Amino acid sequence: MVYVLALSLITILSVVLFLKKKKMIYLALPMVTLLGFALVKVWMVPMPFWDTVKFIFDLRG
Repeated sequence: MVYVLALSLITILSVVLFLKKKKMIYLALPMVTLLGFALVKVWMVPMPFWDTVKFIFDLRG
């Protein structure tokens, strides 16, 4: 729950900064943060990194 609130706060802050300063880099900040969060979660799995990535992408219904 804390992660969802933190990502929401970052997104809101980024949109506000974008509207004030009109710089596109502020809209990329939430995506970069989310990508970093996902990478950290993948690294936390106790398997080798590439095996974990292969497993995630092999999960087809």
